[in-house]
Amino acid sequence: MLARTESEADTLTTERRNNRFLPDSPFPESLTVTSLLEIALNKSDLVIIAVPSDRFRDNVRQISHHLYPGTVLLSATKGLELPAAQRMSQVMQDELPIGLHSGICVLSGPNLAKEIVQGKPASTVIASQNADSARKSQDTLMSANFRVYTSTDILGVELAGALKNIVALGAGIADGMEAGENAKATVITRGLTEITRLGIAAGADPLTFAGLAGLGDVVATCSSPLSRNRFVGEQLANGRSWIEIQESMDNVAEGVNATQAALILAGDLGVEMPIAEMASRVLFEELPPQKAMYELMTRPARSEW
Repeated sequence: MLARTESEADTLTTERRNNRFLPDSPFPESLTVTSLLEIALNKSDLVIIAVPSDRFRDNVRQISHHLYPGTVLLSATKGLELPAAQRMSQVMQDELPIGLHSGICVLSGPNLAKEIVQGKPASTVIASQNADSARKSQDTLMSANFRVYTSTDILGVELAGALKNIVALGAGIADGMEAGENAKATVITRGLTEITRLGIAAGADPLTFAGLAGLGDVVATCSSPLSRNRFVGEQLANGRSWIEIQESMDNVAEGVNATQAALILAGDLGVEMPIAEMASRVLFEELPPQKAMYELMTRPARSEW
């Protein structure tokens, strides 16, 4: 595991666990930690990049000169980079030599980290334009507790994984308002509809949004107390501002940037996204969540499909 600094590597090596995020989960004996790129990445067959989307490009730049052709690079980051709303695979293509592009893969699905580290069953999907790279990742990560599927729809898997966080914000707002299960189900269903609509307009396979990266992840993040994005929505409904919530969190809620990125893409593609628009106004324009819910419920009548 590559640590950011020598002192962080020393701490993790001594304590044999990440006391900041997972204090109850000791490292496996085989895991070593280093801050030296040449040691961490030397002749690696598979490199997993699991950092926030706003730090992703910088991390890829740092490691780019320590990789060799044939290495599989797997993004586990469910986000979009602002201001251009770029997916993480696009960031990797920007920053890596063309000889490494065939190794680019992305992972997404209902993968709440604390459950996975506890050994609870989970599944995910890995997408790549190169079938061999996807299978290599699948073979490496597959276990009795972690079932891995493959896909060729890298665009759809990335968009679904990032955009579902917007739906989780809406579901959290509904929970925080105590709006009821009917309201929450409406937000989830219509939210999934609008992120699917955006994905199709961008060129994704609509079936991807009915799979693990779409519906599967929506179910997990909209229902679990472990979901950071659901937590943010809940806190917004309780009257806290995004700035206040952000200052109180150790982890990153990717749904905030994803909301902005989705609206950029929606504007470019001419797609209507009312739930994302309301989420953005609540986050950045101090629109009261109760008012946002009222505006969504009183939109003009229309056919479901």
